[in-house]
Amino acid sequence: MKRNNTIIVMGIVWTVIFSGMSFYWAMGGMIGVRSLGGSIYEMSLDPSPSFVAVVWLSGFIKLLGVIVLSMLFVQWKKLIIIKILYYITKGVGIFLFLYGFLNFVTITLSAFAILDFDLENDATFWRLTFWEPFWMIGGIFYFFSVKKSKL
Repeated sequence: MKRNNTIIVMGIVWTVIFSGMSFYWAMGGMIGVRSLGGSIYEMSLDPSPSFVAVVWLSGFIKLLGVIVLSMLFVQWKKLIIIKILYYITKGVGIFLFLYGFLNFVTITLSAFAILDFDLENDATFWRLTFWEPFWMIGGIFYFFSVKKSKL
């Protein structure tokens, strides 16, 4: 497995920022929450303890990506570990990109009144210009952090 160190570092930075947003919101921060729109924004106005717990948990789950990407810097001797890291990294990259892309498509269709979502114009704008592209960029970082070579 060949690795792209620059892309791995960019993926780690992206992941820390991504998880940091969750931690900020879990601690009660409100900057950027309105841009998510819909029920997430509504729940953040008067969060239940279970909602806060889910936001904390999502931050920690996101941080697992730092561990996976950091493991790519290790020169593993066992081929099975190399294969597992390769396929996890590629799979996460595909998932992140598709999640952002499919949300981008459905929100765009909603903006043209083809689908009916409960998103305010402000949230639609931020989802299309920041959030969904942010997911896709993360997917690109994960996907291109490694490439196949004699697996």
